[in-house]
Amino acid sequence: MSGPGLWLRRSHRWVSIVFTLTVVANFAAMGLGRGAPPAWITYAPLAPLAVLLLTGLYLFVQPYLARRAGARAAESERRSHPF
Repeated sequence: MSGPGLWLRRSHRWVSIVFTLTVVANFAAMGLGRGAPPAWITYAPLAPLAVLLLTGLYLFVQPYLARRAGARAAESERRSHPF
């Protein structure tokens, strides 16, 4: 794998680390028992989660799109050479 697929997979991994750290910070802030944590801590995991959703869906669909493109290429090759 090379090109944008590799870059996207690596960024997906790093964003998952950021997401995990924001969730841990959220639970730590709640565990301190000083009332509700600030809104920016509570909503901090949502931005990385949205990025993970988009990149994860793309990475999930990518093999199916490649398989479909390969089947189309084989079909067109078969039609161009009847023997």
